[in-house]
Amino acid sequence: MKIGIEAQRIFRANKHGMDYVVLQEILQLQQIDCENEYFIFVKPGPDRCVKDSANVHIVELSTPSYPLWEQWALPRAAKKAGVELLHCTSNTAPIWCDIPLVLTLHDIIFLEPRDKNNKSLYQNMGWLYRRLVVPRILHKCQRIITVSNFELKNIVDKLQIPESRMAMIYNGYNEWFRPIEDTKDIYKKYIKEKGFIFFLGNTDPKKNTERTLVAYAKYLKQSKVKRPLLMADLDRQFLEDIIKRNDIEIIREYLHLPGYIPNSDLPYIYNDAFAFLYTSLRESFGIPLLEGMACGTPVITSNTSSMPEIGGKDAILINPEKSDEIAEMLLRLETDEVFYNEKRAVGLQRAQLFSWRHTAEQLLSLYHDLAK
Repeated sequence: MKIGIEAQRIFRANKHGMDYVVLQEILQLQQIDCENEYFIFVKPGPDRCVKDSANVHIVELSTPSYPLWEQWALPRAAKKAGVELLHCTSNTAPIWCDIPLVLTLHDIIFLEPRDKNNKSLYQNMGWLYRRLVVPRILHKCQRIITVSNFELKNIVDKLQIPESRMAMIYNGYNEWFRPIEDTKDIYKKYIKEKGFIFFLGNTDPKKNTERTLVAYAKYLKQSKVKRPLLMADLDRQFLEDIIKRNDIEIIREYLHLPGYIPNSDLPYIYNDAFAFLYTSLRESFGIPLLEGMACGTPVITSNTSSMPEIGGKDAILINPEKSDEIAEMLLRLETDEVFYNEKRAVGLQRAQLFSWRHTAEQLLSLYHDLAK
């Protein structure tokens, strides 16, 4: 079978969640499947992270915008390649396409109430694009994949899609996320000392950055250690607004904002962190949660959406809307060594249940089922 996989953004330098998911799926399929022929449709970029092989062909399509690439260039290129099944991996797909479709619908946040305080043009345009496209393509999809039981139920309930048309395939995490004895002082590129608190925040309201920073201010007021906070990928003006709005000037001298941290550095960062804050309001899966656990770093995460499902019942679960709970858990990790080591062990064990190999095997099985 000739299978097309949409992977538009995997060659860009600064990758994010969905980019990593499809990248790892492709790399695993390239290892385990010698029978099918794959056409990987990408936009040109500096990080050529997948190479052609005997049955995997990279097809670069250059257009000025995401909608034009997906709605015009992709279906034409797939048809020209003789693709028999087209897997679109990032929530949307071509509206006019006569090739059988598989869609990975990571979440349906675009159908949920929108936070009016979100000033990001990129995020708002993406939200609008998904609202326009997704309802028009769902009935055309041979199968709709999502990444957790939480999200599957959410999609079935809200979009009234028969469960028989759905598939749930968990994400995995990269094998280099593991306990590392020699971390090569990579942390020094971003912060002066080990034992910091780590947080992956951004301007998206679902990341809960504001409450997390308020919680950190409360932690600083009570902690004898006062660990610094390393925050990746956060806009400085956005941060300044939060500090002023909440009168938390206390946090300023303890913050370290290096910008984007490459995925290759993250295993070292997790290993040298005292704890990782993954306090989102809502996630369909949450790969960083697994990455932190796999490195043996205690992860404080939320008791909402998919996070209890992925982290497990013994994870450190807090109410993300209560900054006091986040602060109290940081303080407990700092003062209760038995609890700290307990949660470290829990994370290491839990992470072993997930792998990209298993993800790819399930995906290949789904392709075979549809071929029949």
